[in-house]
Amino acid sequence: MHQPSIKGVLVSFAGEANSVRFLNRIKGTFITHFQHHFKPLSLLILAVLFWVADGAYASPSNASLRSIAEARHLPLGTLVTVEGTVTTPSGAFESSFFDKGFGLQDDTAGIYVSLPNNLEVLPGRRARISGTLQDSYGLLILVPTDSSDVHLDGNRHPIHPQWVTTGRIGEATEGRIVRVVGKITQAPISDLPYGNKFFVDDGSGAVQIFINVQTGIDVSLLKLGQRVSVAGFSSQFETHYEIDPRSPHDIDVPMR
Repeated sequence: MHQPSIKGVLVSFAGEANSVRFLNRIKGTFITHFQHHFKPLSLLILAVLFWVADGAYASPSNASLRSIAEARHLPLGTLVTVEGTVTTPSGAFESSFFDKGFGLQDDTAGIYVSLPNNLEVLPGRRARISGTLQDSYGLLILVPTDSSDVHLDGNRHPIHPQWVTTGRIGEATEGRIVRVVGKITQAPISDLPYGNKFFVDDGSGAVQIFINVQTGIDVSLLKLGQRVSVAGFSSQFETHYEIDPRSPHDIDVPMR
């Protein structure tokens, strides 16, 4: 039987590097190709090397489970697994986030999970996610390698917003669901096609409220000087922090 050359083996593997399938295939081919040439001890050494390589290319789902707060302090590019409660409808921020992901929060912190496909998840759903920590215009996000790295479980009570002052919205609240109450200090202006934005201040410092198109929030009813209650995902875009409401229910104009 004709055995492939080393050059042929490498060429056939060129498009499969950095994958589990690549490891499985290269093990089978190299052992078959060299089993008549290596002594038993050499084959044993080769097997050990492949065993070590298997660990280097471990599936994302095998990453150790961490709290979201722990994950947020790890370097970009780190592979992690976290679990928590979904806090935003998937795809609610698509017009400015350019994906169909969702927020996730546990007892320690929150984070945004970026996905190209809409999994149709709603707040309150439990989820276990494996992915890589990345930066998106200043916002820390978790990016699964594949939709199969998102494991959805049953429903629980939705996360209640954390009450904070407008001036406290920042890195410490990023990823969480928060609520502020204050006066509109800058009326809504268009930032289409991404959405609309306005500013709210309770006296501790103004914070930007960004309204994504998919939320269906009508900003025409919001006026300069109005007192409003705003809940949403504590986010960041480049150097400034903001709150991204999830639906019309996140904005309330209290009666005078």
